[in-house]
Amino acid sequence: MVESNIRSTVEAVWRMESAKIIAKLARMLRDVGLAEELAQDALVTALEQWPESGVPNNPGAWLMVTAKNRALDQLRRFKLLQRKHETIANDAELLAPTTPAPEEESDQDVDDDLLRLMFIACHPVLSTEARVALTLRLLGGLNTAEIARAFLVPEPTIGQRIVRAKRALAEAHVPFEMPRREELATRLASVLEVIYLIFNEGYAATSGEEWMRPTLCEEALRLGRILAELAPREPEVHGLIALMEIQASRAAARVGPTGQPILLVDQDRRRWSQLLIRRGLAALERASALGGALGPYALQAAVAACHARANSVGETDWVRIVALYDALAQLAPSPIVDLNRAVAVSMAFGPSAGLEIVDELNSDSRLSTYHLLPSVRGDLLEKLGRFAEARGEFTRAAALAQNARERALLLGRAASCGVTAQ
Repeated sequence: MVESNIRSTVEAVWRMESAKIIAKLARMLRDVGLAEELAQDALVTALEQWPESGVPNNPGAWLMVTAKNRALDQLRRFKLLQRKHETIANDAELLAPTTPAPEEESDQDVDDDLLRLMFIACHPVLSTEARVALTLRLLGGLNTAEIARAFLVPEPTIGQRIVRAKRALAEAHVPFEMPRREELATRLASVLEVIYLIFNEGYAATSGEEWMRPTLCEEALRLGRILAELAPREPEVHGLIALMEIQASRAAARVGPTGQPILLVDQDRRRWSQLLIRRGLAALERASALGGALGPYALQAAVAACHARANSVGETDWVRIVALYDALAQLAPSPIVDLNRAVAVSMAFGPSAGLEIVDELNSDSRLSTYHLLPSVRGDLLEKLGRFAEARGEFTRAAALAQNARERALLLGRAASCGVTAQ
């Protein structure tokens, strides 16, 4: 195998196996930063040795064993074995021979370690930006340059976020364990928030030249599906999966041939992925079947399901969507929820009803720089024939938009506002 192909193989295996390796080493060392460093050492060793020796029959197991050996060497070198003895006494397999069979560790052990790593990477002691970067690094297998490109942030900035995040976890002595029962809901919410932030940045990029960044959507879906397997009894996990699957189903229809955004009302629904819609609806059913009231993600997924089930905008059950947003506003109050509800109200009961809600939101300082507020107001004013006001709102929205594609769309709407009606 030529060297370039081997490198591609190593990178692919690393992407699939790195989270498991880091999670295993973190349990051994009780230090996420050191675990990731030693896992990276194993990756470097593979890049050095495999071109000469060939790719092993089980490359994932090879990386795991190599990384584990380095962790054991580290424990011995710093004489940590005795001090760690009580902690790892119940994990005798951690000190097993250095050439274990791939089946040496149960699936449950691997799953537990991965879930712990998710909770660590999304620990509330870290800032939101740090949680996102660390999650993509530890669980997504992305390197610093890939994360920086995905978020259009300088590579040194991402590197510093990751370094500071590891330092903060170490200084806070965050244990590598599952959250206590009384902390579980809050900690799980943090994990879900990070995954959805990653998805949203891919689905509607906040800045840059492209409206969508599919790699981030795919990574968020992958992480969400892993979490659903690890925590199958958590309704909101399935709610988030349902929301992302259904939203992702529209990806092909959301962007035109030249990369321009296509809004929901203008999308060719024949291009929506029926496979992803089926997956999303199934996940929503699982969330509902687990009992209790739907959480914020499941409610948003139910809204997305209303769109997915309709053949057109006109056939959409807008009254039900208004009711779902009413429930969401009660559960998780937010001016953005209120703005989305205003759009649904306008579709169900007319643009004047929606505009009344939007005008009330105009005084909310939390939306003062949110470009979608004037964008929605412009849309409603245009429907009411108030074209001059609508043009002003679209122009204001364009000035606030940081994404080049979205800015162009808004300026285009401002320029064409009222033209067809004249």
